Amino acid sequence: MKQIAENILSWCDTPDEIVIQQAKNVAKIPYLVGNVCIMPNVSPDYGAAIGTVVALEDAVCPNMVGKDIGCGISAIQTSLTDINSEQLKQVISVIREKIPVGFENQASDQNNPVFEQDGWQKLTICSKHYHAAKRQIGTLGENGHFIEIQRGDDGHIWFMIHSGARNLGKQIAEYYNEKAEKLCKIWKHDEFVKNKLAFLPKGTSEFYEYLAEMRLCMQFSDASRELIVQRVKEAIETIFQDVTYEDNISIQHNYVAMENHFGKNVWVHRKGATLARKDTFGIIPGSQGTHSYIVIAKGNQQSLYSCSNGAGRKISEESAKTELSIEQEQELMDQIGVLHTIENINDLTTAPSAYKDIDIVMQEQQDLIDIMIKLQPLAVIKA
Repeated sequence: MKQIAENILSWCDTPDEIVIQQAKNVAKIPYLVGNVCIMPNVSPDYGAAIGTVVALEDAVCPNMVGKDIGCGISAIQTSLTDINSEQLKQVISVIREKIPVGFENQASDQNNPVFEQDGWQKLTICSKHYHAAKRQIGTLGENGHFIEIQRGDDGHIWFMIHSGARNLGKQIAEYYNEKAEKLCKIWKHDEFVKNKLAFLPKGTSEFYEYLAEMRLCMQFSDASRELIVQRVKEAIETIFQDVTYEDNISIQHNYVAMENHFGKNVWVHRKGATLARKDTFGIIPGSQGTHSYIVIAKGNQQSLYSCSNGAGRKISEESAKTELSIEQEQELMDQIGVLHTIENINDLTTAPSAYKDIDIVMQEQQDLIDIMIKLQPLAVIKA
């Protein structure tokens, strides 16, 4: 970790100039408490960079949470100790039958306890997207989300799921960012509107409405991921009998939560970063084709008890389409023996070479986490 500017701490040794400028913009927010924390997976994004952790007192900023509210990762250890290539192909085939990916939705409404929350009838955006959400729950979506079968160095077969809130999070983020921009213009905070960092102060109705919508969206994202977990288990059980599973390790990485830091209650924003309180388990995935890790947190207060949510992008999605080679990325995956979905130019957006070196990312946050289990990819599904 190093201090790269006033009120900015970076766990990335080489943040680019755009990231640094975005961090400087965040550091100007009048509600800031402590430092802007940059995780090693950091990459530029709308307003605040992905991989940013910030505490604000009595205010929230939608673009410091991001559009995929409640996006997260689940990792499950199975009792299986081996799986051959044919069995792997069969499991992947059944998963594809059970779980819609990309823009695909469920064929019918899904009944789930999460839809019993009264917010679906009362909240502006959640009520508007209630019926769509009932068909999007349990679907994988796109933008780097994945289902991966892995072999752990603990001798077990694992599976990992990275999924989010589908369209719901995007709609909440955009709606309340627009509300925040209008309020900031009234208060002459034009600089923050220009930098896409408009905020909602405590005391405004929009502050409480955003938090209520965000929390329900997080519950939806968790429920959706849990449904995917169940469907993957069903797929495994069509091939294997008497499989058992350890408890689901599940974390989220785009949200804001009230926590106590510096002797006061503050709103901690984690965008592309996860909670890492001392002795809690976490998950840090690499790109497809590279290792992922189950970790245990050290509880570093300087990072607001946070760590990265993954490897992080090295180049943008558009750059990946023009700079990377389909043949080379396919050859890379084939050489390491991973069943993959790199077939056309759009698949290059999530190809291994579009992401940072996970080993470097892990090295840069040694003071935040310890590695418990290393997971080797065997097969991956991406939209």
